Amino acid sequence: MKAMVLNAIGQPLVLEERPDPVPGRGEIRLRVEACAVCRTDLHVVDGELPDPKIPIVPGHEIVGVVDAVGPDVAAIGVGARMGIPWLGHTCGCCFYCETGRENLCDRPIFTGYTRDGGFATHVVADAAYAFALDGFADPVAAAPLMCAGLIGWRSLRMAGDGQRIGLYGFGAAAHIIAQVCRWQGREVYAFTRAGDRAAQAHALSLGAVWAGSSDEKPPEALDCAIIFAPVGSLVPAALSAVRKGGRVVCGGIHMSDIPVMPYRLLWEERQLVSVANLTRNDAVEFLRLAPQAGVQTTTTVYPLARANEALADLRAGRLQGAAVLVP
Repeated sequence: MKAMVLNAIGQPLVLEERPDPVPGRGEIRLRVEACAVCRTDLHVVDGELPDPKIPIVPGHEIVGVVDAVGPDVAAIGVGARMGIPWLGHTCGCCFYCETGRENLCDRPIFTGYTRDGGFATHVVADAAYAFALDGFADPVAAAPLMCAGLIGWRSLRMAGDGQRIGLYGFGAAAHIIAQVCRWQGREVYAFTRAGDRAAQAHALSLGAVWAGSSDEKPPEALDCAIIFAPVGSLVPAALSAVRKGGRVVCGGIHMSDIPVMPYRLLWEERQLVSVANLTRNDAVEFLRLAPQAGVQTTTTVYPLARANEALADLRAGRLQGAAVLVP
């Protein structure tokens, strides 16, 4: 197999030839068809997430075809198209797992962070944390759903049922969730980097009723907002944009420090909450809903060997939608 490997934090990934991995008990091996590039991959490569497994193969928005099955895997056969997300395994016995919150597991394993991921031609995964993609014919289009879609869906559920919703950072997750919001009959207000007319036009083309800079106030007070951009200064901005009793959800795994802000921004029962990881039930719900909502992903395809270029384009904000690596 071939893989793009991170051997040291802050260094470019290196294309390596490795022996084909062998699935163990309860595991499957996929021949990777596509793996989307997530901002979390940047956080791993740039050292913003602590204690990654080094060396590590990044990538956790994986779509592939099963080509080998380990012992004790009965429900998944060779030839099945499956999706592999960020959450790779949970302990099943800690307080959080036992209370239906496996996304907060005390002893989790994460794909592309603490176990090798999908920036490769093959990947091994826990079969219990893989999802059937029988109805998804295009692996490139499906790949961003496995994290941008899933964490976006969890963030949207956390945001509540408000009619007017603000999306701060109109990238891979926002462009998917904007379509779900439109299908649900909500009004989407998109916030981008100052002067990013391309992202604003993209948002409007997907049904947003307004698009502007993140330092602008929307024309109407928002019921809720989701912050996808990893920028702490957006927290006070979003709080100032939501109505009394509104909620702001921080949807990223990493964010720069939130600046000191006046209490009045939080007062009047505004709420500030974060989203961590996902549960398998989130994936089941969203993968059932996405075709009903007519979600279509915007993608830019890169060959596997150009993974560093894809990461650089994501870091610099040169992408609309999602980058996807294809071996």
